[in-house]
Amino acid sequence: MIGPEQVQYIFTNSQDSICIISSTGELQYSNPAAEKLFGISAKEGVKIWEAIPYVEGNDDLIQLFIDAVLSKVDSQEAIVDYWNNEGEVRNIHVKMTHHKEDQSVYLVVITDLTQLFKVNSALVRYTSPDIADYALMTAEGQKSGGQTRNVTILMSDLRGFTALSARLSAEELIKVLNHYFEQMVAIIQKYRGTVIEFLGDGIFTVFGAPKDLPDHATLAVKCAVEMQSALREVNKWNEENGYPPLEMGIGINTGNAVVGNIGSEKKMKYGCMGSTVNITGRLEGLTIGGQIFITQSTKDKVTEELLIVSEGRFLPKGAPNDLDYFEIDGIGNMLLDNNRENKIVWKDDYKPEDCVFYFLEEKAVRETIHNGTFLKISENGRFALLKSESDLILKQNIMIRKDDECIYAKVIKTDSDAYTICFTSLPQIN
Repeated sequence: MIGPEQVQYIFTNSQDSICIISSTGELQYSNPAAEKLFGISAKEGVKIWEAIPYVEGNDDLIQLFIDAVLSKVDSQEAIVDYWNNEGEVRNIHVKMTHHKEDQSVYLVVITDLTQLFKVNSALVRYTSPDIADYALMTAEGQKSGGQTRNVTILMSDLRGFTALSARLSAEELIKVLNHYFEQMVAIIQKYRGTVIEFLGDGIFTVFGAPKDLPDHATLAVKCAVEMQSALREVNKWNEENGYPPLEMGIGINTGNAVVGNIGSEKKMKYGCMGSTVNITGRLEGLTIGGQIFITQSTKDKVTEELLIVSEGRFLPKGAPNDLDYFEIDGIGNMLLDNNRENKIVWKDDYKPEDCVFYFLEEKAVRETIHNGTFLKISENGRFALLKSESDLILKQNIMIRKDDECIYAKVIKTDSDAYTICFTSLPQIN
């Protein structure tokens, strides 16, 4: 049985601030941690709220003690900010309870959570709120290993980023990307997505892990629509600051994936892997700026009406069969608002111009040179009609060499005599 001396030893050496106050709020006992926190001792005979500096930031803490004492509540608990006499702010957890046998006194235990909040804040900035909570608050978050869960993966990527990188200084590029990421991540968090990582200029997001999210497919599609629409405001900011506009493609896929901590005991990261992830990456690569593609598995899981504008099939690397995909321009009452022009208006006075181009395999440029001719250029400079003796396929990525400039494009239509291409980095072609 624990005796009075042992209890006193525990109180004296506790890192928590422990006080005993009367039913009128007067301090009757305070351990060393409490005396350090408030800068007073019980010998001074003050009321506990009188020991708190009267600054605006301490209003909630003062009111917490006054309400508990005046209302004679059995217990009171809250997390509040506390500004000490040195002007430092502490994040504290306060719990007040009546003594079981003597209702005339309260036991007050105050835990300083400041360091934990700092760790959590850092984790949130370097990961995401859900991953931070998973790592700090769950048993699974403390050890390596994973589990298979049904999730929806969203991958977004900027078009023409390589060309953009060459045009901007390192400082300018980081500034543009940080502004873009800030807007996109806010939208992702709004729809309860978890950012797994930034892939250069791309964002890898999972819906449905680490926290369960029953309607993850619907939320992912809504998120994508808002992300594409928000790019207009991002580009308005870019224009005001003298930076080029951005275009983004998004791919979404639903299926089982392995999620959890990956790495060693010394260094781990929360990851998401499997064929569902790989297929999403392949699908996103088919898009041009302004497009959202979803797979059949996502379409089947969405619980609201989709506005589908086109559909197609593709064969992901390593997959045994072709998969259906759908281009969407809205979900429910949300419609895409990215000012993307689907109708091509060709220039009347354009003179055909010869060019050379290369095929792209993933991010790598193949060495073989192909010759072609631009037959037409659109009024907005976004599309071109390319004639070539080389065989191109739908959704093929190419790099065009013009003078000392590299221009990237994707084949969006194949005809018998020419190919319609969409520039993913805007060219200087008149």
